[in-house]
Amino acid sequence: MLIGFLISVVILAISLLIISKIPPIGVEIDSPIKALLGGAIIGAFSGIWGFFPAVIRNLTFWFTLGIVPLIGSIIVFGLAAWLVEGFRLRYGIWSAILGAIALAIVSSILNYILSAVGLVGV
Repeated sequence: MLIGFLISVVILAISLLIISKIPPIGVEIDSPIKALLGGAIIGAFSGIWGFFPAVIRNLTFWFTLGIVPLIGSIIVFGLAAWLVEGFRLRYGIWSAILGAIALAIVSSILNYILSAVGLVGV
């Protein structure tokens, strides 16, 4: 369980570093250590959503067409930027929205690649 969390944090940190290289998104990260801290915060707060029963998670997703999980991701992304000193959102809420969406896409691609290679379990 702890190893899975650590792998998730590293994947999120790498995703954050990739996102920070895309200027229109407006995410700025000073160092890989700041990215690891941001990834740990995002992973920990996103993991709280996993404690809810699957029925509740699925119902909120389908009834709101994914808006509730998206808003939760935006809040967690902004919270991580607020808590980590070297992690900034240049355009405020717009950077949080674009960053949360980009983080979902980039981390999904990295998870897919690592699971295809056999380094991460699905």
